[in-house]
Amino acid sequence: MMLILASLVFPATAEELLNYPLDTVNGEEVYRYQVEKSIGLYRVGINFNVSQSEIIRLNPQLRERGLHYAEILLIPTGRKVEPKAAVNDAPKVVNDAPKVLNEEPKAEVNEVADSVQADSVKANSMEADSVRIDSVAVDTIADTRHVVELALMLPFESQQTKRSGNAERMMEFYQGALLALRDMQNDSTLYRLRVYDTERSERKVKELCDSTILDSVQGILGLVYPIQIERVAEWCELHKVPLLLPFSDEMDLAHYSQVMQFNSTDTQEADSLCTWFSKQENCHFVAVEVRESDLASSIRTLRKQMKRNGLNYSALPLRDLMNDSAFYAMDSLAENIIILHSDRYQHVRMLLPHLAKLQEAGFRIRIMSQYSWQKEHIALPQVYTSMFAIEGEHEVYDAVWAEFFKNEHVSESPRYDILGYDLMKALVGWLHGEKEISGMQSHIRWSQVGNGGFQNECVKVIEN
Repeated sequence: MMLILASLVFPATAEELLNYPLDTVNGEEVYRYQVEKSIGLYRVGINFNVSQSEIIRLNPQLRERGLHYAEILLIPTGRKVEPKAAVNDAPKVVNDAPKVLNEEPKAEVNEVADSVQADSVKANSMEADSVRIDSVAVDTIADTRHVVELALMLPFESQQTKRSGNAERMMEFYQGALLALRDMQNDSTLYRLRVYDTERSERKVKELCDSTILDSVQGILGLVYPIQIERVAEWCELHKVPLLLPFSDEMDLAHYSQVMQFNSTDTQEADSLCTWFSKQENCHFVAVEVRESDLASSIRTLRKQMKRNGLNYSALPLRDLMNDSAFYAMDSLAENIIILHSDRYQHVRMLLPHLAKLQEAGFRIRIMSQYSWQKEHIALPQVYTSMFAIEGEHEVYDAVWAEFFKNEHVSESPRYDILGYDLMKALVGWLHGEKEISGMQSHIRWSQVGNGGFQNECVKVIEN
């Protein structure tokens, strides 16, 4: 029984499924999934909660040769898509002037692709049938200032009857970006923002890139799904337009000189942790052992970096921990830092009660955690890396938010509105030659990767 526990496979959560772009094939909604290393058809089926025969039905080539690393599979979602009446496929642009609010100068949204509905913003009592995103807007009178046009591309899910929590976060990100532009307006420069709902399909961004609609854009912020990021990155490379990615951490920056990636890479996080580990006194490292194929790539990277830095660790088989027979791997005189086998909370939560028992037995325990796990209120001491290292009060910002959007921000951490605020300032700063900014929630410093793009190198280790 213990051996079975060592190889348990858990289905992906609804939030994790948002990472895969959607498409429609013969009236059927499907995920487009890129095959990961060391994964078989059985695990793919478990992750998406679908039978292997259903996967093969949509991917008949698997009957001949099996899975290939990095190929794209079509995975059925179980939902049918009603055919739509024929329409012009060109990106929809709304040219209505946004409603002017109280103060000038302010940022402007002058084009909105695929009409992100105004009721999602809940601002200024916009008419229910309005297709505009409300915004902090500039008056339409003649303006002699230098104009800088920017684009925001995010999956707002404006065509969905009910939006997901992820889409609401994208809206908060957008609102924070608007307030950043409002704060940066000055007597010599006018910032204009074009907003596009990219949904989850490659088609949306392809239409934008193949048209002339982006020709005057001088910087792009956003994108979530890898299949969209690559297409826009190619356009930016061709047109020498900077692209700032808020959520990706897997872009091959060496090949895209115009791309800036905010999120840290596995190697960055591992290096930061190893530096922190090496400074700790009287610590004992314990790594939970599973099959190599079940080890998360970020954990694999950390272990490699630890070995390179001479940081040795004891191996603790998962079955011993689950069987409460892990005492032999602990050091009674040191703090035992437990390196778990996965960076997904649902994969490790079953281990926490067993680690708590070790703590109750008198061992000092600290788990290597993840920033995203903080909402789980884990009782054990933790150490983790974060890009969100600045803690402070935001009363002035929150007051401005309430004034313009007539609602309260969501108090989750990180705050997506402040992330949008910080990254919009970082993008504009980059256009003005600034490679480092200290935002409200993050410190951002760009470092070039070879002769390619730029990576944010500010990663902080946090212990609690």
